[in-house]
Amino acid sequence: MGARALVLFAHGARSASWAAPFERLRDMVAARSPGVDVSLAFLELMSPRLPEQVAALAAQGVDDVTVVPVFLGQGGHVLRDLPLILDELRLAHPGLAIRAVGAVGEDPAVLRAMTDYCLSALPSALA
Repeated sequence: MGARALVLFAHGARSASWAAPFERLRDMVAARSPGVDVSLAFLELMSPRLPEQVAALAAQGVDDVTVVPVFLGQGGHVLRDLPLILDELRLAHPGLAIRAVGAVGEDPAVLRAMTDYCLSALPSALA
């Protein structure tokens, strides 16, 4: 197997500070996955966009890319936009294996962690 990459795919926003939690997530994933190129790419409004990032990875010799949509749900961007982008990328980079998984917010473990966080916001019972 050749070089592998994991691309965290987020929406993007006009404010640069919006990307901070995604950058921390990228860094945390990278710290736990030596030997895997972990990067962040965006649908719009921020750089790099997903096609740019995949092209850069292909130019670096990566031959296996997994895209993880860091979206809470399987909305239109994940269900419609992402498959079209992936089809275009597969045509542009025929030697590159490209796959995507479901939106991170659909994963049961992620939902459990979010539930724990929400419940932790409740004030403690008074003694």
